Amino acid sequence: MKTTMLLIVALLWALPVAAEPLPLSPSGVKTLSPEGAIKPTGPWSLGTRAGDYIYIAGMRGIDPKTDLQVQGDEPRIRQAFANMKLIAESEGATLRDATRLVVYVSDMYRFRPIVNKIQEEFWGKGPYPPRTIIEVQRLNGDDICEVEGTFYAPVKK
Repeated sequence: MKTTMLLIVALLWALPVAAEPLPLSPSGVKTLSPEGAIKPTGPWSLGTRAGDYIYIAGMRGIDPKTDLQVQGDEPRIRQAFANMKLIAESEGATLRDATRLVVYVSDMYRFRPIVNKIQEEFWGKGPYPPRTIIEVQRLNGDDICEVEGTFYAPVKK
């Protein structure tokens, strides 16, 4: 009996933790970690759902398959937007459901035109969500761009 119990405990301990959904907060906030998304590089979450809103952390141009920054300015910025889009879509939101974007760039003159071009690729002719773009001295991993978003996606009842 004792050996069987130890075996069960060992098997349960060895099961992948990612297969279990993350617990909700006491107020019902859901932490997001969808299949195919990047992995957080520290003590932060990719996003959360609080009621009808989805809040997505700053996404960088990291390839989720390799966990490395994508090479090239345009491809890296495109990947940052794609990473944000994947998380929003995992909760039923579309890019048209964005209520606010914040973009951080390490060089406004160099990267703002690329951000505008990539955003037009993703949103087409618009309408576009409200956006703030800010030049910062440095981003994590000496990256060039980071984009975060808030999306409205009513919970299906």
